Amino acid sequence: MRANTTHMKRIGLGVAVLALLGALVAWQLFPPAELPADGKAVTGIAREPEVLRYPVGAPELASLKTKAVEFVPLPLSEPLNARIVYDENVTARVSSPIAGRVTALRLQPGDTVRAGETLLQLDSPDLAVAVTDTDKAAADELRKKAALDRAQLLTEGGVLARKDLENAEADYQQAKAETQRARLRLHNLAPHGASGSGFALPAPLSGVIADRHVNPGMEVRPDLPDPLFVITNPSHLWAIVDLPERDLEKVAVGRPAEIEVDAYPGRHFPAKVERIAGIVDPASRRVQVRVAVTDPELRLKPEMYARVTLIADDNSKAVRVHNAALVTQGLYSYVFVETEPGVFHRRQVTLSVQDHDYSYIASGVSEGEKVVVGGALLLNAELLDAK
Repeated sequence: MRANTTHMKRIGLGVAVLALLGALVAWQLFPPAELPADGKAVTGIAREPEVLRYPVGAPELASLKTKAVEFVPLPLSEPLNARIVYDENVTARVSSPIAGRVTALRLQPGDTVRAGETLLQLDSPDLAVAVTDTDKAAADELRKKAALDRAQLLTEGGVLARKDLENAEADYQQAKAETQRARLRLHNLAPHGASGSGFALPAPLSGVIADRHVNPGMEVRPDLPDPLFVITNPSHLWAIVDLPERDLEKVAVGRPAEIEVDAYPGRHFPAKVERIAGIVDPASRRVQVRVAVTDPELRLKPEMYARVTLIADDNSKAVRVHNAALVTQGLYSYVFVETEPGVFHRRQVTLSVQDHDYSYIASGVSEGEKVVVGGALLLNAELLDAK
């Protein structure tokens, strides 16, 4: 028993000696990094004030994101909430002028239509009545015209009294007026002509079928709450802005603007202020402003929520950076500029306008310089630790 205990002690001593030798070898091959006086390791080395330098391949570089800045038109205020709607100057909401049953639909939503092209066919008893009334009135007018001609001959021959001629002339004028009334009513119901009970509803303008509220076999009438078709030019739209009363002096008809929507982040659609309402809404204390935008690519859609930024019309420009690139220290703002690979300079900048997403820099950064837009706070902390 005593021999086994002695043997185990010798084994334990041998393992301890081997562990100590291994530690000594590791110490020689991989010496620990030297620490500064305060005991903190600094991965970025500040070679001069406000500068961080990293060696090629430093792991810190993987967490940084840079982007070249560019000049953009200087906005006058923060983006204003807006709603995209149809341009009513190139939009028609088409309803049927008569009651009837749909027998054929010619076009579907999304189809292109030309002015005068048939949208649908109706079978309308009202139209049939208008056609027969017109024919009856025309026939009655012809009969009374012939009676007037006979009365004139008889009066000239001394056979018919003057009073009877006057009565015949009055009857003819009444028949003529009735014919005119019937024709006007028929033209109002069917401007392009009609025969029998068939009615073709024409498109009042060229464009695209944006919406449709009619189906085959449906009974339609003039007083339906929704139009049967909405025809518009989808490349021309309006953005309706409810402008706060305090910003009224910043907007004017013809002033340029930019439109942004959540569907296309970072995309700015050029626009122009087209109309300013003449009154202030007493409930919201806001003024409705209409901004016109042309979108040939058809990316914007009616009823989208949008943000409209008013642009200075004196060609003023500034450098735009994302707010994530800014570092605030006291009363001053800074950005980190990458002047060469792995070298970052912290610069103080002057801001012109700042909104929820972007800041517009008046001075401190030049166009084309690379600014850190991801990891600026980490760089700032590294720089403060290195000081």
